[in-house]
Amino acid sequence: MDSKNALGEFLRARRERVRPEDVGLSGGGLRRVPGLRREEVALLAGISSDYYLRLEQGRDRNPSAQVLEALARVLGLDASATAHLLSLAQPERPAVSRRRVRRPEAVPTSVRELLDTWSGHPAYVQNRFTDCLAANMLCRALSPNYTPGVNLLRAVFLDPAERELRRDWEELTAEGVATLRGHIGPDVDEPRLVELVGELSVRSDRFRLLWSRHEVRPMLGRTSLLTHPLVGDFELGSNKFEIPGTNALSLVVFHAEPGSRSAELLGLLGSLTASGETPWREESGAASGEAPPEGNPRAANGEPSHRGDRRDTSSETPPE
Repeated sequence: MDSKNALGEFLRARRERVRPEDVGLSGGGLRRVPGLRREEVALLAGISSDYYLRLEQGRDRNPSAQVLEALARVLGLDASATAHLLSLAQPERPAVSRRRVRRPEAVPTSVRELLDTWSGHPAYVQNRFTDCLAANMLCRALSPNYTPGVNLLRAVFLDPAERELRRDWEELTAEGVATLRGHIGPDVDEPRLVELVGELSVRSDRFRLLWSRHEVRPMLGRTSLLTHPLVGDFELGSNKFEIPGTNALSLVVFHAEPGSRSAELLGLLGSLTASGETPWREESGAASGEAPPEGNPRAANGEPSHRGDRRDTSSETPPE
């Protein structure tokens, strides 16, 4: 991440993903770069090639909204990505000291009380860096990573049981990275983000690829496809809500379609949890920092993890 040239990085990454034929140009001939050439973007946006070069190189960081919107059209950006592009060109703010004391983010007492009353709905609170700050019992039954102090994005990439629990792991990881980038906006030099992105870039090839794509998505609900070691396959929808009066904290609530098999299985999971049944060991791999190579989920003892053995051998799981 180059916080000094976030605008240029974004433009270059998105330019390289646009095929010439997508914008009515011939894709024939030898092309030394993927996607569009700089001069092609400039021509289509109605600006000079030299000016566009200065934008990508970070020598001009305050283009007009008109220029940015023209570039957004050429690059095929949606509303969220366009808003992100505009935010990257805002006047620079004073640098924030990396040595500042990181203050805890308080979850309102009323929200904590609300979580506990939702005995039939898994729910948790996270900050904009996807750190879990609070979760109810049923949410922790879905995954031990829904525990205060666990970073959910870190868990979803590094937890060795993630791909077994989440049948939609590839879609989930792509959404998670795009949502993080959209939520952070131009604050790419925020110490907590630098720490998280740095670790995941080193330990996860998939994260590094997704982060380099500069995709941006708004914070939306989704449908999660789960294979739980206690109750098997089921689906849960989720909705995310900003908590007013907090430092960008979000409340995430899961729900099953009323009367569906998934609702039945979620109720069964709640009953098993209330009776003390649990498939998880006390500490998850994501929380403890243990993670095997990607693409080969393994149990904590280094042996391949088998779904049928999860009740006895599994030690980790994922978030939303």
